[in-house]
Amino acid sequence: MKNIIIAIDGFSACGKSTLARDLAATLGFAYVDSGAMYRAVALYLLDHLVPIDDLEAVGQALEHIHIAFKNVQGQNRTFLNGEDVEDAIRDMRVSAVVSLVAAIPQVRRMLVRQQQAMGQAGGIVMDGRDIGTVVFPQAELKIFLTADLDQRVRRRMLELSARGLEPIEAQVRHNLLERDHIDATRADSPLRQADDAIVLDNTHLDRQQQLELALQWAYARATEV
Repeated sequence: MKNIIIAIDGFSACGKSTLARDLAATLGFAYVDSGAMYRAVALYLLDHLVPIDDLEAVGQALEHIHIAFKNVQGQNRTFLNGEDVEDAIRDMRVSAVVSLVAAIPQVRRMLVRQQQAMGQAGGIVMDGRDIGTVVFPQAELKIFLTADLDQRVRRRMLELSARGLEPIEAQVRHNLLERDHIDATRADSPLRQADDAIVLDNTHLDRQQQLELALQWAYARATEV
C-alpha cells in the first residue's frame, strides 16, 4: 500500500484521536495527534503563568517549547521539553483554554510547520481541526468526523472518569460548546470541512465499525494514486 497522508478533522470529542490511532496501527503508518501539540503549548503557558492575551509574551514562550511524540510501552505519549505530559494535557484546566491558545496565529504557524515536516514522507495519519484544509491540503484521504452533542458529552465524561476524575456533565457540555464556537469562528484557520473530505458520522458506530469504514476509504484512495 502506498504511503498516503490521511487527514482527520472534526469537533472535540468526536473520536478523532481514537480513529487516527487505529488507522495508523492497522496500516503501519505514523500517528500524530495535532491536538496534543496545542494542548502542550497551553500547558506550558499555564504552568509558566504566561497570559494568553499577551501575544509578545506568548511569542517569547514559544522559543522555549519543544514537543515530541514517543512510543512508551505501546502507547503514543506527548513529551514537552523532555517531560511526559500525556496525562497533564488532558486535564480540564487545559481543555478550558486550548481553543483560545490554538487561535493565536504565532502558535498555529509554529505547530503547522512542525506538522508539515512530520508528514513530508507520507505514511502518516494526523487528526485535528485544520489538517485537511491547512496542514495537508494535498492529503489523499480527508475525513471529517462528526457525532451528535449528547454522544460527544458521554464520550468525554467516560474519558475523564477513566483517568480518575469526577467530571460534571454541565461543565463538560459547556466546554464542548464553547470550544466548538471558538474553533469554528477563529480568524486563523477555522475548523471547516474540506471540500473533498468524506463525512463520517460515528454517532451510532462503535470503534471497530468506524475503523472498517475508514479502512475501505484508505485502501481505495491508495490504489487511485
